[in-house]
Amino acid sequence: MSGKSALITGITGQDGPYLAKLLLDKGYRVHGLIARRASDNQWRLRELGIAGEIKFIDGDLTDASSLIRAVNLAKPDEFYNLAAQSFVAASWDQPLLTATVNGLAVTHCLEALRQFSPHTRFYQASTSEMFGLIQAERQDEKTPFYPRSPYGVAKLYGHWITVNYRESFGLHASSGILFNHESPLRGIEFVTRKVTDAVARIKLGSQRELRLGNIDAKRDWGFAGDYVEAMWLMLQQDQADDYVIATGVTTTVRDMCRIAFRHVDLEMDDYLVIDPKFFRPAEVEVLLGNPAKARAKLGWAPKTSLEQLIGAMVDADLRRVAAELQARVTA
Repeated sequence: MSGKSALITGITGQDGPYLAKLLLDKGYRVHGLIARRASDNQWRLRELGIAGEIKFIDGDLTDASSLIRAVNLAKPDEFYNLAAQSFVAASWDQPLLTATVNGLAVTHCLEALRQFSPHTRFYQASTSEMFGLIQAERQDEKTPFYPRSPYGVAKLYGHWITVNYRESFGLHASSGILFNHESPLRGIEFVTRKVTDAVARIKLGSQRELRLGNIDAKRDWGFAGDYVEAMWLMLQQDQADDYVIATGVTTTVRDMCRIAFRHVDLEMDDYLVIDPKFFRPAEVEVLLGNPAKARAKLGWAPKTSLEQLIGAMVDADLRRVAAELQARVTA
């Protein structure tokens, strides 16, 4: 039992529950920052069976005073900032909100630690979207950034302000430049979950087609449950640093869809429709991470293949859709 305390923002998102479970299993006391203006997303924590083990603290990343209160209450040894406006497509519609939550709010977190808990180790959730218009075939920690969305631009500020506080004030502040990572807990608005949910509905007869935009975009997809282990490992190092976390394999959206349909013995081409309204104003065509540094320094490597990941997501959505359809029949 470690006896350590951790504070997690974004604990009701996709990554937060996996990280919370990892920390609980290691004997941490886990605190989660909850914005009461948000809808109830604790279903993910309930699905992992840990909702009753989290100590929730009311607070909001846009309110610096509530972050200071959370730090004083949790007295964290480790602070994981996972909260964000995380849907890239929405960042063109809500650029100011995205800039505030994904960028400026990171400074609120760091200032709270600098002033009230400078010993706390800090993790910032950076993103491969910062690479955007890629400047190298494989992206690593030295690849120049060129974000292509308000989301990527805001995350880049959060990334660099974390580096700045590390170098200016000596905080143990690390950033994980995570490439796309998915799971059965992924939100329905993200393309992988949109695909697996649609596949489940088509298989069970409640949907006829799947409509997508650019299916030739390539992404480096991994399993969120694997990636949260890398977050924890970063904060166990003697020196803070930045790490690319990825599988090192890139796959088109088209092939990811094919894997999902194949899992339920359906032909993708019979159901997939390309809809121009789903194309982004500026597309990131290819992302391919090089996790060599994480492998060498953290001893981290992904454990889950894309086929295993998509299969698990389809199976989870088959159970959810079947339960939904059964509830309609019995209502």
